[in-house]
Amino acid sequence: MSTLAGSPALKVQVMCEGIRYTPALGAAAAHSMPNYYPYRFKPGEPDPTGRGSATIPYLINTPDGTEIRILGDGDSPWHIEGSQAEGYRLVDDRSGRSVSVAFEPMYPWLTQKTSDGLPFAQAGVQVHGDMLVVNVAPGCEYFLHKHEGQSMRCAFCAYGAPDERTKHLGQISGRVEILQPTLERMREAMDAVIAQTEIRHIYLVGGSLTDARKEGERFLQLARFVKAHNRHRIPVALGSGAIADDQIAQFKAEQLVDHVCFNLEMWSEPLFNQVCPGKARYVGYARWIEALETAVRHFGRGHVYSAMVAGVELEPEHGLEWEQAARTALEGAEDLCRRGIIPVYSLVWPSGGRQRPDYHARIRNYFETLITGYAAIRRRHGLEVSDGFMCHRCAYMQLECDLDRAAKAAA
Repeated sequence: MSTLAGSPALKVQVMCEGIRYTPALGAAAAHSMPNYYPYRFKPGEPDPTGRGSATIPYLINTPDGTEIRILGDGDSPWHIEGSQAEGYRLVDDRSGRSVSVAFEPMYPWLTQKTSDGLPFAQAGVQVHGDMLVVNVAPGCEYFLHKHEGQSMRCAFCAYGAPDERTKHLGQISGRVEILQPTLERMREAMDAVIAQTEIRHIYLVGGSLTDARKEGERFLQLARFVKAHNRHRIPVALGSGAIADDQIAQFKAEQLVDHVCFNLEMWSEPLFNQVCPGKARYVGYARWIEALETAVRHFGRGHVYSAMVAGVELEPEHGLEWEQAARTALEGAEDLCRRGIIPVYSLVWPSGGRQRPDYHARIRNYFETLITGYAAIRRRHGLEVSDGFMCHRCAYMQLECDLDRAAKAAA
């Protein structure tokens, strides 16, 4: 039985169960921010495109501003009806329930170009609601390395190595410095985005380097450039790996960022080693937590975060039932909050676990148990996700901000 209500309950259901294709969903793609993953029709599923796949929107917005990422799934009981002229409705086949929705729009910047002809969409910026994500070096060096036959990439990650796909950004393996033309193109795109939509958070991210100090050097360069051109003084978060302690201190001394988020990803060292082998080998579990603690000393409680993946531990190779996985994650939430570190849990859709008939129930029960239990932990430790770091308008696969907003409304 679900313990959630209102928009948080709807968000969890739709994220876990997906949305199946309808002509209305396909038509919405023409005026919406496109999904990074196309809809792929299942064998036997009606395919009006005749191509096996279709572009669909990326994000749903509900009337109260809740943001939901769209997962295309031909088996889903949810579908979209309506049109741009009359409005769209999200419909549940089981109950007939209908919810008015809109889609994240196709802003002009998505089809505009830099002064030297590079599409803004390829200039190292992305948008999630009111968050601008700066990612001018997306290639991750963990993808280039193996140890005893095992890839060092994180099990859930789709970043990829520095290769032909990152050539337009000037990123090549082994180069730490971000090229000046890349930064200038990013600045043009950043200015266009901020001029066309409300941006309340800037998040600096990028692919990992196997040398944490070199990664810190790259992010110092990026943060200094963004600070020099952040005319509206929008809060900035550092989303690097666990960089050196003196570099963390430097970010604070120069007031380059307002928040820090070093993504531990998984709680418990055995799971961390399995899911994030590169992070385990080149940084280490204990060192990652030490870096987060260093950040708390410099930036203070409430300004240090760790993105955590929620659901990947339900993959068959980890042998966990959802109850055990939820208990482990909640133990981690308690420990991190005690240290002044705020974890943020993003739902990950396990692929191998989909073969189980109880897949949807397992992932939903796990995620609801985790996020509701974690909300109580945050309250007990007096920690709240800062509105400068993230809010419900950009939390597209996370529930912390939605639950906190619902709790305030009910108080």
